[in-house]
Amino acid sequence: MDLWLSSGEGTPQARPDRVRGTGHADERAAGERLQRAIGGVGMSAEDLEKYEAEMELQLYREYRDVVGLFSHVVETERRFYLTNEVELNVRNSDNGEVFFEVVMRDAWVWDMYRPARFVKNVRVVTFKDVNIEELAKSDLDLPDEKPGFPA
Repeated sequence: MDLWLSSGEGTPQARPDRVRGTGHADERAAGERLQRAIGGVGMSAEDLEKYEAEMELQLYREYRDVVGLFSHVVETERRFYLTNEVELNVRNSDNGEVFFEVVMRDAWVWDMYRPARFVKNVRVVTFKDVNIEELAKSDLDLPDEKPGFPA
């Protein structure tokens, strides 16, 4: 099941690499705090970029390890989530604009600046696009029992 709701054009695919480098102010501020915390003044831009690349690789590996635990992918303008329970509500503001409220429980969030990526409850309110996809079970999953093969 795929549900695409759009206030714009195009259909983004739910891929964590699309979320990379969003450049939002809170992420830049977190990067600056990180730079100060790990050496700040003497650290070169190249060192910081290398450190962030290593963090992102670690985040991708974590994503790869946990993606099988979840049934849905939720992508918003600012974040990428994995969850088993998602509720989408379409709302109207006082001035008639449509916005989306997405409620998730027991989610994992793609965000390298968060120390804990597992989140019990998430509520996102946005006027932007929201993409909700049900994850397909991998074709590589083996059945529990194969006829003709000993256990």
